[in-house]
Amino acid sequence: MGGILQVIDTSNGRPGAAAAVLAMLCAGLVLFATDAGAAELRIGTSGDYPPYSEAVGKAVDDAPVSYEGFDVALALAYARDRGHRIEFVRFRWSNLRDDLASKKFDIAMSGVTVRPLRSVVGRFTVPLLETGAVVLTRAVERFESINGLDRRKTRIGVNAGGHLEQVAREHFQRATLVFIPENSAVLGALMGYTIDAAITDTIEAPLWQAADPDLGVIGPFTRDRKAYLVRADRPELARDLDQWLLDREADGTLGKLRRQYFGLLKDRAPTTALVALVAALDERLSVMPLVVAAKRERGLPITSRRREKVVLATAIADIRVAEEQAGQAAWPELGVRSLFEAQISAAKQVQLAAGRDPEFEPETPLPQLDGALRPAILRIGNRISWLLTELPDDLDPLWVKQTVRRGLRSRYLSPTSVNEIADALSDLVKAGRQQPAVEGQTAGPSANEEPSEQPGKDGQNEAGSETHQRESPAQDGNLPGDQPVDGQ
Repeated sequence: MGGILQVIDTSNGRPGAAAAVLAMLCAGLVLFATDAGAAELRIGTSGDYPPYSEAVGKAVDDAPVSYEGFDVALALAYARDRGHRIEFVRFRWSNLRDDLASKKFDIAMSGVTVRPLRSVVGRFTVPLLETGAVVLTRAVERFESINGLDRRKTRIGVNAGGHLEQVAREHFQRATLVFIPENSAVLGALMGYTIDAAITDTIEAPLWQAADPDLGVIGPFTRDRKAYLVRADRPELARDLDQWLLDREADGTLGKLRRQYFGLLKDRAPTTALVALVAALDERLSVMPLVVAAKRERGLPITSRRREKVVLATAIADIRVAEEQAGQAAWPELGVRSLFEAQISAAKQVQLAAGRDPEFEPETPLPQLDGALRPAILRIGNRISWLLTELPDDLDPLWVKQTVRRGLRSRYLSPTSVNEIADALSDLVKAGRQQPAVEGQTAGPSANEEPSEQPGKDGQNEAGSETHQRESPAQDGNLPGDQPVDGQ
């Protein structure tokens, strides 16, 4: 029978009318629920970010009647396949993290960019696509480059509270930044000449140029991943959605929807298990600059041998559990250990490089080390273990190396660290799965338990940065206070 869908706008708290049928028709999908008691799934959406999510139709009491877009279509397809009743809950970008943490919705599906502070409050899924930040302006010949835009009298508009606001703050130190609450209003400000330039991304930019053909593009100057953000306390939902997305990539559904909403995307790669694994490794390392800032705040050292041992034990235990659940033969322990040792080394290198950078300023508010950062790293680590079990047996080791080198792109991660991780994963794949997983085999605590002795696992990339700073990976910290302390 037909499913039940409700639309709620948290920006004004008033429910929309006639949302169910219209939203399904706009998305070109039909939603089914097994019965009236089917599980409810609340989808967070911004409604101001086409072609990911756009509020359409007539307004009733200031609430949108329906939504359409790539992420809306996928949300409806997932709910249909799983028999969920679905409800769209509108959010503002500046409130995304707080709304997710306060459980106003279960999943944010609205062109959400992977960023460290978002990883801290939720669980990112496998990536859906990659984009890059660009600047639109009528005066391309005047500015010529991103650096040319960074002038005191240049007014650059950007959506407030989202990923692109952080991009603007990171890249434009001298220009006058204009933060605009509604993403849809940024184009209006540019067309109305109240700003000189506007920041958007490679997916949205063609839509804006279609509205004003005089607009030229500078960039892209970042590389960013788009994924869905699931509540931190819903691991079973996150895992099921990950598996569903990988399956829909394999059967062509994702490719069809990308062509429908984005056209022919340049340099688009499918969301394979390998691509998703590298993205997860990258996400873990992206949290490391926040980790070093939190350690400095508490006067803690970067290096802890005790925590490193627990990281390795936890990783091996999680992989064995995942292999057993999947009925997969086991990856050799030596190869698994080498991969995680390379990640630990990279994590320390990233922390040291960020700690030495006098211009490094962590995003605020800075999360607590034990209460937020380490649990987030454990969540990402658990996904890494699962994705290792999802890797096919016939991967080309050379292709693995190339995928890792393209996918690890931290502002602070050195080429040496990238190569160490690439070599370790390539060697693991080359060795191959060697024996059946042993039922009940565990080498340490599960990452799901999040014990207080869990170390800050490895991690990487700050979303969007392509510059690798050449610095040797550190085995021990050598900044003040970076001496190994057992149990820190």
